Amino acid sequence: MPTPPENRELSPYTGWTRAHWEDAADRLLLDVRPFASPRRGLVDLPGPRPSWSGPRSDGLEGWARTFLLAALRVAGAHGEDPHGHLDRYAEGLAAGTEKPGREDRESWPLMADTRQAIVESASIALGLRLTRPWLWDRLDDRTRQQVADWLRPALAPSPVDNNWWLFGLTVAGFLQDAGIDTDRAAATIDRSLARVEDWYLGDGWYSDGDNRAFDHYNAWALHFYPALHAHLAGDRRLLDTYGPRLRAHLDDYAHLFDSNGAPVPYGRSLIYRFAAAAAPWLGALTGHTPLTPGATRRLASGTLRYFLEPGEGRGEGRGEGRGATDERGLLTLGWHGPYPPLVQEYSGPGSPYWASKGFLGLLLPADHPAWTDPEEPLPAERADTVRAFAPAGLLVQTTAADGLVRLHNHGSNHVHSAPGEEDDPGYARHAYSTRTGPSTGTAAADNHFALLVDGKATTRGPAVPLGAGPDRAVSLHHPLPGVRVLSATLVHGRAELRAHLVLGAPEGTPVRQTGWAVTPEGPHAQLHPVHGYRPDAGELPTGETLQGPGTRTLALHGTTSGPATLFVALASLTAEPDPAPVSDLANVHVTGPHTLTVTWQNGTTAQLDLEAREAPEAPDSGDL
Repeated sequence: MPTPPENRELSPYTGWTRAHWEDAADRLLLDVRPFASPRRGLVDLPGPRPSWSGPRSDGLEGWARTFLLAALRVAGAHGEDPHGHLDRYAEGLAAGTEKPGREDRESWPLMADTRQAIVESASIALGLRLTRPWLWDRLDDRTRQQVADWLRPALAPSPVDNNWWLFGLTVAGFLQDAGIDTDRAAATIDRSLARVEDWYLGDGWYSDGDNRAFDHYNAWALHFYPALHAHLAGDRRLLDTYGPRLRAHLDDYAHLFDSNGAPVPYGRSLIYRFAAAAAPWLGALTGHTPLTPGATRRLASGTLRYFLEPGEGRGEGRGEGRGATDERGLLTLGWHGPYPPLVQEYSGPGSPYWASKGFLGLLLPADHPAWTDPEEPLPAERADTVRAFAPAGLLVQTTAADGLVRLHNHGSNHVHSAPGEEDDPGYARHAYSTRTGPSTGTAAADNHFALLVDGKATTRGPAVPLGAGPDRAVSLHHPLPGVRVLSATLVHGRAELRAHLVLGAPEGTPVRQTGWAVTPEGPHAQLHPVHGYRPDAGELPTGETLQGPGTRTLALHGTTSGPATLFVALASLTAEPDPAPVSDLANVHVTGPHTLTVTWQNGTTAQLDLEAREAPEAPDSGDL
């Protein structure tokens, strides 16, 4: 298929139009066809290993997630299906549900046997809901009964107490529309939304369960399913609740995208890549967004192109770009190319196709302003910004000169984080960016403050947020029994001030502060000692990250000098050519054992008193 021509008048930032989205969807769907089973009930994609749910579950996953992409593609074209996508999936529905649970080449696993099937039921139900006139309504009665019987177990309470509640919600929404078990479906919807309500913390942010896990699941799950259900059901009452929350979240979320289109690689399930575009499209679809139509498309097209833009060496139109697809056109388990340390154990070869959610914009008609208005710049392109996501304990810093986005983490943790356990590199770092790490495996942790005990660096564990303000965020963690570390990040422009007050550590305990893990071709990283560290900065090899091989990370070393020791450093990450030393960007004066004043390059002044922020119940405020 020829690649659609760019349109730089309509899309001055990406060149991409709706035709590029339709073309990308068709290519992804056509490239998985060779891996369908004979009757198309499973899509068994090749991969380095099966998920922990096993190969049969993985085959269902490959089927369900690509079916969702086919549904968005065909529903967005009002049933036009020149490649016959839905016919293939209609055949697969019949084959997969004919004798579910059997160990043959076609049958789907039962939810009672494989919990992962609950996850996939949501993609299947949503796809059926979107394509009902062209698929479900044309199925024979026997197949409809088989599919309904297979879906019904998803109406039970979720076996996993996090965003999984929304999978039952999504199945219930379809069954309710189809007139199947409507009373039970309604009860499932109410129960699921009530559970998720317990996790809403305000300002558009949910925790993903009873923990402090804040990541892209906020956008592609916790907002996606309730708001989309409300929209598809035409339920104004629900949309009046979930629409404003989505709008508030997008007001923050839009700041997490680099000018090159990359979302911040932070949290888990990053192999879903351009699923990050789902929530911005949903805002346009429901009318609940702070983004203009042109900004919405610029964000979404930038993200899709970042991962799928054509490159040389793999044939016309083949998505080489940054390696998100392989030589067969299949999405890989990684970020750019394959990257095993990024992959969770629950992910199998078909898992990356949850990225299909990013094609939600195809549901917007072709004459919608999101497709017809000229692209507008992202927040990261317009001006230097600092933005606190207070409920999550996150601080975002962007610079217009290079379009870089940095995320400073002072309160989000993985659901499994606990004192003394190994840190999850997707959650426990003090900082993340769109063009760096994190380091993984046995390599030294980037953007990490550690005590060194017998030569081994302590972990961070859960970070307790102590407040986030206009230019800063503060947190507390316990690296060792009886030892507390109060940490703060203050930012201005590209400069970062990183301060740590170590309380309760034995005198003479070595400490280490690391900086950004950058590839040889990556941005410039700087790390400058201000107080408490030795004057010389070293460099550590930190191996391959999701950005590429051969990363190096700057490091500072010092020792504690009593029951309370303050360590202060300046850091910078920039893609500007020949940047000035970060020490030129700020003048820091340590005024006491736990206080300091910083004067930024433009003459503005900020003060910090770390000891005053020790109480976890301290309110979120800029007066830190």
